[in-house]
This record gives sequence, structure tokens and C-alpha cells, in this order.
Amino acid sequence: MNAAISQLKDFLIARSIDESQAQWMASAAGVVVVLVLAWAANYIAKNIILRAVKVVVKRSKFLWDDTLLETGVFIRLSHLAPAMVINTFSAGVLGNTPRVLAGVSGAVSIYLICIWLGVLLAVLNAVQMISEKKVGQKGVPVKGFIQAIKLVSVVVGLIFVLAILLDKSPIYLFSGLGALTAVLMFVFKDAILGFMAGIQISANNMVRVGDWIEMPNAGADGDVIDVSLTTVKVQNWDKTISTIPTYNLISDSFRNWRGMSDSGGRRMKRSLNFDVSSICFANEAQLERWSHIGHVKEHLGRKRKEIAEDNEKLGADANVLGNGRRLTNIGTFRAYCLQYLKSHPHIAQDKTLLVRQLRPTEHGLPLEIYTFVNNTAWAFYEGVQSDIIDHLLAVAKVFDLRVFQSPSGADVLAGMAVLRTTQNEADTVNN
Repeated sequence: MNAAISQLKDFLIARSIDESQAQWMASAAGVVVVLVLAWAANYIAKNIILRAVKVVVKRSKFLWDDTLLETGVFIRLSHLAPAMVINTFSAGVLGNTPRVLAGVSGAVSIYLICIWLGVLLAVLNAVQMISEKKVGQKGVPVKGFIQAIKLVSVVVGLIFVLAILLDKSPIYLFSGLGALTAVLMFVFKDAILGFMAGIQISANNMVRVGDWIEMPNAGADGDVIDVSLTTVKVQNWDKTISTIPTYNLISDSFRNWRGMSDSGGRRMKRSLNFDVSSICFANEAQLERWSHIGHVKEHLGRKRKEIAEDNEKLGADANVLGNGRRLTNIGTFRAYCLQYLKSHPHIAQDKTLLVRQLRPTEHGLPLEIYTFVNNTAWAFYEGVQSDIIDHLLAVAKVFDLRVFQSPSGADVLAGMAVLRTTQNEADTVNN
């Protein structure tokens, strides 16, 4: 290119044109040629090479190249073509004007830095998309790491741009960051804390997209929909979205329900309160009636035989109430509940299954059902739980048990009506 410019200059001088004007006209012609070549390189890169690359990517069996195309990596790479042409031929065209050459060279360098930075950001976006597709919605969150790398890359790119503009070495600017450490830590406090928190969250596998977390301090109770460098977004069950600083997940406590989801079972823990006055020893009529119930038939047969053998050793004293062993209606009902749960198709039999009595309170004797439903879906779980409690409340009457509840307005009115009737009968007798 330099030889062509010289020949053009000599040609113009030979045509009786002043040397300075000939130099200017030759350089201008060279600039036009370089610009045309840059445009041609850009056209070829975008309309020929890029189209060919798209065809190859579409026919390829790999998925990563499709992601690179989707995030614009190849499009951004195509912008390098005109910059490389200008960078290659600018010295030959502007060789006699060092100041202009330095300005063009600096501008091209800044342009190249921006292009390479854009390519890097696009590659990072592709890495994030590939990672999310590979591990699924409940994989380890990489968005925070990607954002941290982007932040560092942009800062480094800006330092190189400033070094070109100020005509200083990048090392000089990097060394100057030490004096700005306090300011940078204040400005990027959330990003730094979020980055460190993101490392701990990923290393300890604390939170992933799709997890159900509960954090009362932040008013969050729902599914994690996004984990970024500085924030975690939680879609609550009422469809509102809570935004939590990532560092709060490290500094404060929260509950992650992932273990429940992964286990395949959801705990059911409900208590039925029974009126203590309805609890009694079972008589023969009751035992005979209950022996026809499938869930306690085997239990009653085994227990009655066992109790009869023990009471036989006491002789006549076993007939005295309070001596010997006897079955109770609450104990038989507890055995019924246990067997009912063991035969239920939606109860996880490989997990804890208990029917236990809790401490009696002013609300009666609590009988707690502690088991796991073998489906973690919320609606399904609530349906199974409701069906079980409905059944047990209804069947408790068969065992002559009364479920405890505080007196309602109707109970008070019924009691007052009984008192009035009794008073009227007494007045009639007295008259």
C-alpha cells in the first residue's frame, strides 16, 4: 500500500501538481481505498462468511454452536474484519503523518477492545445458557459467577481503553487501583458481597433455581426464579415477587424445602383432640361390634387373647375394674388409625409413620397423625391429607369417642333451651 501511494504521488507530481498537494491527494485516495476495502471486508464477513457459518451450525449435531449463534458470538466476530483491514493498511496510507497515524491506531485499538469485550460477554452468555440447559432449572446457579466475570472483564477493558486515551501503560493504571481500593469497595460493596455469597451458595449447594425457600425476615415464601450476582428473586405463593440480597442468604437463616421435594414425600402432621370424658374401657358389646371392622379385627383378636392369658393369672381379682388389663376405645382407635394409614395407597410406607398421643391439655387428648404423603405436589398433598382427616373424624364415633371443640353459640343456645325446659317442668310439678 505504501508503494502504491508513492507511485500515485509521483504520478501527480509528474502532472505538474505541487508536491504537498500531491501528497495530500495520494493520502486521501489511500484513505478512500482503505475505507472501501474495510466496507468490502465487512460485507464479505456478514453476507458470505457469516451465512456459511449459520448453515454449518444449523446442520451440526452439536448444541453449543447453536447457542453461540443465538447469543451473537459470530456476529460480533464479524466486526473484526473492517478493523483488521484498517489496522493493516493504515500505516501505509498515513505513514507520513505520525500524529494522524497514532490517532487512527488508537481508535482502531479501542474499537478492537470493544469488539473483543463484546465477544467475551456473548461467550459468557452462551456458557450460562449451556450450563442452565445442561443442569436444568434446579442446577447449580452460575448466573452470579458469569455476572462477576463480566464485571471484572468490563473493568479491565475500561482500564485498557483509558491507557490508550491517556497514552499510559495499563500497568500504571492497575497500580493506581490500590489507592482507590476503599472507594471501589464502597461503590461495588453489593457486588463484592454478592460475589462472595454466590461462591458460598454454589460451593455449599444452598440455593438453586426452582427451590422452594422460606425466609420470614424477607417476607419470602415460594420458588426461587432467579439467582444473580447481587439478588435472589423468589416468587411467593400469592404470585408476588420478593427480591433478597444474595448476601442475606449467608448472613440470615432461611429454610430450603428441596430435601422434601427430593425425598418424594411430604410430611403430614395433624392432631385430633378428643374429649377426655369419652375415653373408657371397652365392654364386650363394643369389642364384639369392633371385631367386624377390618382394620382392627386382627389387632383385637391378638390383644384379647394376650389380655385373657394375663388376666387368667389374677383369677377372680381380674374382674374388678382397675385390676388386670383391659382394652380402651382410644387405644383401639389408635390401632385403627395406624392400620388405616398402612393400607392407604398414598402414604409413603418407607418413611416415618406414627399415631401417638400427646400431652393432654384443656382442649382434650391430642392424637397426632405423623406420616408422609408419597406425592409432594401441593394440591395433591392437601387433598390426601383432608381425605384422611375427614375419614378419621367420622369414624371416631364408631369407637364412642367425641371430638373436642370449644362451645359455640349454638351449643350455648341449646344449653339454655334445656335449662328453660327443665325449669318449666319443675314449675309445673310445684304448681
